[in-house]
Amino acid sequence: MIMAALNCRMSLILNKILTKPSAVFVHSVWLTKRTDRFLSCFGTNNQLHREKGNVSYRNVMTGKVDRFGGITVHLDERDFSPDVSERTFSFQLRDSLSQWRAEGRVAVWLHVPIAQSRYIAMAAEHGFTFHHARQDRSTLCLWLSEGKSRLPAFATHQVGVAGAVLDESSRKVLVVQDKNKTKNAWKFPGGLSDPGENIGDTAVREVLEETGVQAEFQSLLSIRQQHNHPGAFGMSDMYLICRLRPLTFHIDFCTQECLRCEWLPLEELAHTDATTPITSRVARLLLYGLHHGFHHIDLPVEQLPAVYSGMFYQLYHRALPVTAA
Repeated sequence: MIMAALNCRMSLILNKILTKPSAVFVHSVWLTKRTDRFLSCFGTNNQLHREKGNVSYRNVMTGKVDRFGGITVHLDERDFSPDVSERTFSFQLRDSLSQWRAEGRVAVWLHVPIAQSRYIAMAAEHGFTFHHARQDRSTLCLWLSEGKSRLPAFATHQVGVAGAVLDESSRKVLVVQDKNKTKNAWKFPGGLSDPGENIGDTAVREVLEETGVQAEFQSLLSIRQQHNHPGAFGMSDMYLICRLRPLTFHIDFCTQECLRCEWLPLEELAHTDATTPITSRVARLLLYGLHHGFHHIDLPVEQLPAVYSGMFYQLYHRALPVTAA
């Protein structure tokens, strides 16, 4: 009885629908046409999108284009979520590379924070290699243009700077002996220059840290270049010696780095065997400056505007005669 009643009710409903068009039916036809138009437009947009590079723009990473035609991407910027899986990252990088190639980019620099190092293996699968790493991030690179990569290598030199602090009135120079050395020879206090630090500032800082003496930069005296330097991690070593003028004379040397520190007569330093060849040579250079004038040995510095807007560089050279200026 229940089934018979249901069949009877369904028959009445179907008769009403089939005998005259209803608003529901008309509305259904209208929705179908609207959907067809939407799908048609969607297909057209997709076709145009494929013609532009076959890449979904939403998947392309945001980067900064440099003046050489390369692009730099920092994975720790706000528009990149650190929760992205390795697989999703790989797809996104693939789409980005396709887009960048279509745009004619010549190279990609990818900066990866150490906390997101899991993405490095995915980048390697797309051809990226290490360029360098510093502190909490590594930089990967990929050459996109034709031919052999023309990307510059990372820094190949470390820069050491020493300060020859000369007291002209007493003709004495400040020297130290390094602690824990096989041969404790007299040398000028100094150390490695920090990135972005001028060599004159390095000399002043290192002298103060090692000896407690405050000094003022005067000039560059010499440059030594050495390859296969032990402790330089395979890099070449540049060692620069600057002439400084003392502002204080009291010695309070660092006992962790230095065994001894003294104001030594310049003539003694120039002829003693208890020193290094470069220290002895520079001591004789300073003696010549005392006798004939420091303008014969100094390479003074001049700050000049760089080609990059708002930047400057330091140029060291022998002063030009007034008639040639």
